[in-house]
Amino acid sequence: MRGFSLLLLGAALGSCAAVPGSSDQSARSAKMERRFQELTANKVAQPSVNCLPAYRSSANDMTVIDDRTVVFQQNSSRVYVAHMQGSCPNIGVGPYALVTHQVGTASICRGDIADVVDTMARTTVGSCVFGDFTPYVRPGA
Repeated sequence: MRGFSLLLLGAALGSCAAVPGSSDQSARSAKMERRFQELTANKVAQPSVNCLPAYRSSANDMTVIDDRTVVFQQNSSRVYVAHMQGSCPNIGVGPYALVTHQVGTASICRGDIADVVDTMARTTVGSCVFGDFTPYVRPGA
């Protein structure tokens, strides 16, 4: 059985856009670099894992940093940084949503494909492949 999980609404993605007109779309904007630093502040990177444990989507717990980096906030003590395999065009611009196709599990794992969907036209405009997930954990948590 194939379940669909809408990870983020277009409005939230639009707020995470890279600098407009930037010639390098994978470059992180200063605003998103600050946001990345806030999300990982006081946390220590752990060895990467293949799957994001039992992720339940919410527009408030996923932040697009750039077209190769997405942060999933599990709680105030732990975040997971998803490293996309290659670039994931359009995830930080316009009315787009990142949609995963999960089969048989509630987790998003390395190699899972996410579609970038134009929510206005209801068409797929691209796709991305998840790489490893790096947990950042507050010491003592």
